[in-house]
Order: sequence, then structure tokens, then C-alpha cells
Amino acid sequence: MAIDIATLTLRAARDAMRRKDFSSAELVQAVLDAIAARDSAIGAYLTVDAEGALAAARAADERRAAGASDDLLGIPLAIKDIFNVAGQPCTCASRILEGYVAPYDATVIARIKTAGAVPTGRVNMDEFAMGTSTEHSAFQKTRNPVALDRVPGGSSGGSAAAVAGGMALASLATDTGGSIRQPASFCGCVGLKPSYGRVSRYGVTAFASSLDQVGPIAKTVEDAAILLQAISGRDPHDQTTLDAPVPDYAASLEGASLKGLRIGVPKEYFVEGTDPEVMALVRAAIDRCEKAGAAVREISLPHTEYAIAVYYICATAEASANLARFDGVRYGRRRGDAAGGLQAMYDRTRTDGFGKEVKRRIILGTYVLSSGYYDAYYNRALKARTLIRRDFETAFADCDVLMTPVAPTPAYLLNSTVNDPLKSYLGDIFTVSTNLAGICGMSIPCGRTAGGLPVGLQILGPAFGEVAMLRAAAACERELIK
Repeated sequence: MAIDIATLTLRAARDAMRRKDFSSAELVQAVLDAIAARDSAIGAYLTVDAEGALAAARAADERRAAGASDDLLGIPLAIKDIFNVAGQPCTCASRILEGYVAPYDATVIARIKTAGAVPTGRVNMDEFAMGTSTEHSAFQKTRNPVALDRVPGGSSGGSAAAVAGGMALASLATDTGGSIRQPASFCGCVGLKPSYGRVSRYGVTAFASSLDQVGPIAKTVEDAAILLQAISGRDPHDQTTLDAPVPDYAASLEGASLKGLRIGVPKEYFVEGTDPEVMALVRAAIDRCEKAGAAVREISLPHTEYAIAVYYICATAEASANLARFDGVRYGRRRGDAAGGLQAMYDRTRTDGFGKEVKRRIILGTYVLSSGYYDAYYNRALKARTLIRRDFETAFADCDVLMTPVAPTPAYLLNSTVNDPLKSYLGDIFTVSTNLAGICGMSIPCGRTAGGLPVGLQILGPAFGEVAMLRAAAACERELIK
């Protein structure tokens, strides 16, 4: 049978292979064919491991013939170029890591492989996950498959573009300040950022260690739940992971309803400067939820106004520390030799290896951590971060979930923010607080503008409240497609 990757969901593919409608090898070949046919215009993939993917697919078919039936068995997945996959390059879309081949699997990669999933290729991203448009990759710009003159969002733009462009059933991605949710919104996908500590970060190149989180970009809420199930749980290699049983996320969606759901709508997320069409579509989605039986009320998260400043202090400070290891000695491709001295070699390696946006954030982070400014900036930011987290704790005492826009605009034109970093940073206004507070959040499609651009509805849950969030998202998803 013909396999249409553009419309096929992870759940549908799983069920079809269980019925023997097609094999994993046939499914993987269909994905490879779709990449060959479509990606030249989009630029989602950096590398494709056709030989390895087909071999893994054949192994999955043998496991199925022997009686295995895991949810991800034989399912091809795109992988953001920030995860270590044994034997594959992991460049983080940066010149400084050219030539590096991962010697081991990240924990989440090991888990999806154990479940039988098939990594098909590595998708583009903003360099070291620093950006909101996937225009800051050292290798190529990725275009939004919905409108090729627009960005797919970032930093996980390659993941969202691969899924929305019909070249992947789902993708593993990362979210440090909105890098899963914003591209999902821009491309019309479902994107989920789990609570901090729900998913291991071992083997994932660090940007900001207290903010980074791994999650899925998929076509449906159910698909996101299935993939989250596979990657969640305690990992002895990552001491920040929660030592507690992982709920059955997919099963928890059964019977999901909006009736009686307590939805908080933060007034600070509906502000002047937000695109009117985005505002109208998000408001309309919330109104649909209310008509379906949800209890909707306005709430306040009073410290939201400090979120952008706090985030870009905390995130850049941690980036400065994390990226210090890429110096041409410990990690990173060395430029030049030591003839001019060690400092000269460091300078050449980092000057040639890092792009402008990464350099900008390292400089900002080094500044706020420097003697004389640490207390004035970094210490004060940490105190404000605590206040932001407490705002959410207060809100969730009376609300099951919160609903907000994902981004203040739909996908914007390529090259429109490359030379205006402040404009790009301000676009994170509705997403960074989630990472600062360590709670879970996701984006689901809630409509399109008059010009056909997707808009996402953001649903936020309390820390380790993924079940409540997913149930709300699934019920809302059904209501919005009626």
C-alpha cells in the first residue's frame, strides 16, 4: 500500500504495522523517499542515515515477527542535532564540532532504540540551540514548510519542519526557553516540553543546564504522549531526574474531557503588541473550551514582566560556563596550532568555530558572571526566578491548567530578525517562564491566520503535571477539530 508520510500519525503507523499493512522497512523507505523529494526546498535535515535506518527497520520487523509489539517498534523518528547517537555526527549545527562522531547514545536515544524506534536522520537547529528561527545554524537555513518565505521557529526548527513537511512522523527535540513549543506553533505541530527532571538530559549537549529539557514534536497529542512515555523516567546518569514511576501518558488520555476543567488565563499573556489574529485565535480556542464545559477565569502571574530579563541572564550565564569546554583542547575542532601560544589557539578556535549568536550569548553570560556584576545581575535574576516559580505555584492551587498564546506572532519572514537580536529575544515572552519555573507546557494548533499561517495554543501544567496537561490538550484538540 502507498504510505503518505504527510498525513500518517505515529499511532496510525503503529497500528498499521501490527495489522501487517506494511513493514517497518517499507515505512522507513517511505520516509527516506519523502526526504529526497521534499527536503531540498525546506532544509530540515543535516544528515540522513539511510543504510543504518533500513538495517534498524529490518531488525524491528524481525522483532515483531517474534512477537514484540512495543508502541515505537519500527517507528522512524527525526533527531535534533543536539543528541549523541553512537556512530553519528553531533555538530549542534556548529562549525566547532565538525568531525565529531558520538561514541555513545544519549539516554533518550538508548530508550527509543530499546523500544525499537528507528533514528532516520539528524535535523537542523540554531547553533547550540541558541535562537528562535533556525537561521543561526552554521550549515543551512531551514524554511517553514507551510510558507517557504518564513522561518520554522527555533531552535528546534528542523524538527518541526520535518514533521510539518511530511518528512517525519515525529521528532525528538529540546526546549530551553520555548524551542519545542514555538516552532510547533509556527509549523502547525504539537510540541511538548516536560517538567524539569521528567526526562534525562544525559548525552544531550548542554546550553543552559537548569533550563534545558527534552521532549517530542509530533502531529497529535496522542503521538506526543506515546513518545513522552518512552523517554521519561529516572536516569542514574542524570541526578536531576525524578525517581518516581512514569504514568501511562497515552492511556491517561482515555475519557479526557473539558467538563469541569479549571482553566486559568493569565492577563499578563494577553498584552498590547501581540498580533491581533494570534490573540483572536487563542481567545476563540479558550472560548470553545468554556462552551464545552470548562471553568475559565482570568488570573495574574505578576512577575511575568521580569521573565525575559531573568531568562537572558540565567541562560547566557549557564551557556558561558557550559561552552567553555569547547576550546580546541578538551572539545571542539582545533583551528591553527600552538605556535603563537595557547591563548592564540583558543582565540582562533572559538572565533572560527562559533557563530555570531553563540558569541553574543557567551559574552553576555560572561559579563553577568564577572566580578562586580555577579550580585547586580545574576544573583538578582535568581531571586526573581524564584518569584516567577511561586506565581505559578499560586496559580495551580486554583487551576488545573493555564492557557495562553505560544508566541506573540505567527511565523515571521526569513532574515527579518537576524540582525535584530532584541526583537528575536522578545518573541520568547510567553514561553521562557515555563522553563524558569520548571513546569510542563505544550503547544497545540488552534487555527490559522487569514494568510494561512498556523497559530498555537499554549497549555501549561504544574511541575510533573503532564497527565492533567495532556488530558486537557487532548480534549481541546478534539474540540478544535470538530
